[in-house]
Amino acid sequence: MAGSARYTAILDANVLYPNLLRDLLLSLAAAGLYHARWTSEINDEWTRNLISNRPELASKVPLLLELVNQAVPDCLVENYASLIESLVLPDPNDRHVLAAAIAGHADAIVTANLKDFPESVLIRHGIEAQHPDDFVMNQLELRPFEALEVIKRVRTRMRNPAHSAFDLIEILEKSGLPQTAQYLKTHAGLI
Repeated sequence: MAGSARYTAILDANVLYPNLLRDLLLSLAAAGLYHARWTSEINDEWTRNLISNRPELASKVPLLLELVNQAVPDCLVENYASLIESLVLPDPNDRHVLAAAIAGHADAIVTANLKDFPESVLIRHGIEAQHPDDFVMNQLELRPFEALEVIKRVRTRMRNPAHSAFDLIEILEKSGLPQTAQYLKTHAGLI
């Protein structure tokens, strides 16, 4: 693929690992607010950590991974491995993420580990690193009605137990999305 006309973001393993954040980011992408991409290597990382931390979920991970990969068309970036060795990052284990962003024509890397993706390196490739809170806020500011509708759908899928808008806001705040939670407090009636 030559690239995407939509804003494209590589989702790092640390934003695919948490269930609610994964659901929110994939739902925003599925609604067409941006194009989400990742790699098989990123999938291996977050699912390996999930199984390590929650071994009782091991039998469910293959189906979960299948659903994640089906959630967004053209999500998997391939043919990026040849770029890895030429890249320099504070954590060499993150080079595959930047390589995928370059090969996948991404505008951003959504990650909770901003320090691992310095602007001085990313700018050379026309890529920026965004914390998931900033990224979700950008979606809310750019297309508020569509993004709020997506968040409402995410909330209504949370069933055991059901969650009110304020329950979801509290969970998002505790999950490291304080700006998003603050914004949603003033729009709780819409979610």
